[in-house]
Amino acid sequence: MQNCRIAVVGATGAVGRVFLKILEERNFPFSDIRLLASKRSHGKKMVVKGQELTVEETTRESFRDIDIAFISASGAVSRLYAPIAVEAGALVIDDSSVFRMDPRVPLVVPEINADDLTHHRGIAAIPNCSTTQMVMALYPLHRVNPIKRIIVDTYQSVSGTGTAAIEELKLQAGNILQGADAKASVYPHQIAFNVLPHIDSFMDNGYTKEEWKMVEETRKIMHAPDIAISATCVRVPVYTSHSEAVHIELTDPMSPEEAREILSRFPGVKVVDDPSSNTYPMPWDAAGRDDVFVGRIRRDASNPRGLAMWIVSDNLRKGAALDAIQIAEEILKRDLLLTPSRRR
Repeated sequence: MQNCRIAVVGATGAVGRVFLKILEERNFPFSDIRLLASKRSHGKKMVVKGQELTVEETTRESFRDIDIAFISASGAVSRLYAPIAVEAGALVIDDSSVFRMDPRVPLVVPEINADDLTHHRGIAAIPNCSTTQMVMALYPLHRVNPIKRIIVDTYQSVSGTGTAAIEELKLQAGNILQGADAKASVYPHQIAFNVLPHIDSFMDNGYTKEEWKMVEETRKIMHAPDIAISATCVRVPVYTSHSEAVHIELTDPMSPEEAREILSRFPGVKVVDDPSSNTYPMPWDAAGRDDVFVGRIRRDASNPRGLAMWIVSDNLRKGAALDAIQIAEEILKRDLLLTPSRRR
């Protein structure tokens, strides 16, 4: 479809800016684009494919004559505008957590479960960024040798919180290096030269919502409701890219060599694993790149059927913007844009 009309809600945010960049890189086939944001961004100018465009305030009328609406803002924005966009005839690809666990909404990483898009009713959700990179590395192994248990500890960059968090890290680091105090406003504590074992709000079971997203979303994407999963999510003073230490228990033993071979053949995954030359994935190297990088693949010394690995990915690209665009590409490829019957 060469005349796709799209709207981007949250165009001025951290993910929105990367989204527009990737849109150009992949030459996504749109004929018209509407840049939308909050009232405070109304009137800002942004350049897309060499054309200067004006950002508009998102309203109920913003989705008229739109085929695909990408929403990357707050959960409240998604909750309000996604149904409005669908009613106007647009297919919504949503970046928030609002619809992810709705059984009527496909939660999609295209390399893994693009077929789920066939059953959409107007909204498709992308997973949490930390979930996306983990399932990209685990699903290739799971489909060969089913995974029984996952233990994951994340080291998540501040860009996952947004532009304000990036600026806060810069300001705090500068202040500390000059001997001044570091005031915290985005996070409950100083993030510069610190780590916070706290992402999203705490639940009654002692886990945070971010950690529980990884549990539920992984099961849904991989169609594996019985996988045992435990996560600890940590915010680290890194601008871009999330890192994860993952331990898995498989049905049968698997050698690190076999795991490397399987992962190296999976689209979107790149094995970077040569400890003898200090070669392993790092967030600095992953930033600005589309692949999910996997290294430190080794036997889990505590479990004969276990493997341990280190996974790194740019959370703004594959963790958010790129996944949304890949979903849209699948929608167009499969001719799954909205019809009146799909909106019911």
